[in-house]
Amino acid sequence: MNQFDYIIAKDFDRAWLNFELDLPLKPVQDGISNPFYIDRPGNPIAELVDALLAPFYRPPKFFFSGHRGCGKSTELLHLMGNAEIRKKYWPINFSIREETDIIDIDFRDVLLAIGGRLYREYRKTGGELPDQLLKELDGWRGKVEKNVTTILDGRLSNFELGASIDAFFANAGLKMRLEPATRVELRQIVETDITGLIAIINHIVAAIYSTEGRIPLLLIDDMDKPDLERARTIFHDRREIMMQPNCAIVYTVSSALFYSKEFDAIRDQALFLPNIVLHTTQDPESHLAEGYQTLKRFVSLRMDLDLIESDALELAVTYSGGVFRELARVLRTSIGSARRRGGMQIEVADVEWAADEIRNEYRRILDRNDMNYLKKIKSSQQLEYHERLRPLLQLLAVLEYRDKENWCDIHPVLRKMLHD
Repeated sequence: MNQFDYIIAKDFDRAWLNFELDLPLKPVQDGISNPFYIDRPGNPIAELVDALLAPFYRPPKFFFSGHRGCGKSTELLHLMGNAEIRKKYWPINFSIREETDIIDIDFRDVLLAIGGRLYREYRKTGGELPDQLLKELDGWRGKVEKNVTTILDGRLSNFELGASIDAFFANAGLKMRLEPATRVELRQIVETDITGLIAIINHIVAAIYSTEGRIPLLLIDDMDKPDLERARTIFHDRREIMMQPNCAIVYTVSSALFYSKEFDAIRDQALFLPNIVLHTTQDPESHLAEGYQTLKRFVSLRMDLDLIESDALELAVTYSGGVFRELARVLRTSIGSARRRGGMQIEVADVEWAADEIRNEYRRILDRNDMNYLKKIKSSQQLEYHERLRPLLQLLAVLEYRDKENWCDIHPVLRKMLHD
C-alpha cells in the first residue's frame, strides 16, 4: 500500500478516502500526533498514561475496552508516540489478528504471539540476544518441533517451522492463524510446558531491558473482537497466566466482559473508553457544545467544511451518537449520495439518506422484544444488567456515555423506528 497523506480533502473523492472506516492514525516522525488525531474531552487515555508512568513493583497489566468504533486502536497508536512512554518503555503495538485466528483464539495463542512478537520486533531493530539465550531458544524450538513431528507423523511437510529461531517465530504465527489442525496440535504442546514458554518470554524481556534500558510495553489490539465466552476463558479463567509475562501489557478486551459477572477479575486494572457525550440525560434534544465541537473538529481535519452545509454537519454529528466510526460512516454514505446527485455540497437530505441506510440495517436484525427493550432504554436511560443489554451494546443499538455517572441511550437513528 502506498504512503497515505493525511491532508484535508478539497473534493469528494479525497473526502471519501479520508473517511475510510479503519484508517490507522499512526503518529508521524518523532512521535508527533497524527494530523487526523482528536484529543477528546476528558480523555481517559490520560489515566492510562499516568498509570503506566507510575512506579511499579511488577510490570503493569491493563485491560482496555470501549464500544466498537469509539477509537481504541487510535488511542493505542497515539500512546506509542508519547515521549514519556517511549523514554520509560520499549513499546510494541500489534494486532492479535496478525498472529492467530481471532475467531478461534486461545490463551496459549496469545502467549505464543507475545513471545514471537517480542523476538521478531527486537531482531527487526538489529537487536542481538545473548548467546546463552539463543541456545535456550533453540533448545525450546527443537523440543516443540520434535513433539510436533511425533504428533503430526506423516504430515510434517505441512508444518515446517524452519531450522532457525527466526523462521520458527515467523512461521509459528502464520500456522496458528491459517491452519486449524496445526493450531490444535501446537496448543497441546504449549499446554504441557506453559511455564517453559513464559520463562522464554521473560528471558527475552530481560535481554531487551539489559540492552535498551527500557522494559518492553506490548499494546495488543483487536483482542476485543472474540466473543464473550472466549474473553471469559482468557481473561477470567486464565487471568493469572496472562499476568505472568514480565513486561508491561495493555490488552484490549471485549466490552461485553464489562457487562458480565466476570468483570470482577479485571476490575482493578480496567479502563473503558467512552463515547462522546452529545446531550444531557434530561434532554435528548440538547446539544452539548464540547461534544459537538469535538466531532466537528474530527470532520474539519479530514474535509474542508465548504463541502458540507452547516445544518448537514450538525445533523451528521447528531446521528453519529458520539461514536467516531459512526460519524465516518454517516459522512461516507452522505458523500456517496451527494456525488450521485451531482451536488457540490453534502446537504441535509444526503445525511438523512445515510441515516435511513443505517436504520434499514437495524430493521433486519432487531426483533420485537429488542424494540420493546429499546423503548425502555429511551425512556429511562438507565444502564442496568439485563440479558438483552449486552448484545444491543455490541450492535451499537444502545450507546453508553459517562459524565459523573455512566448512562445509556439508543442509537439516534433508531428514534424514528420507535415512532413507526
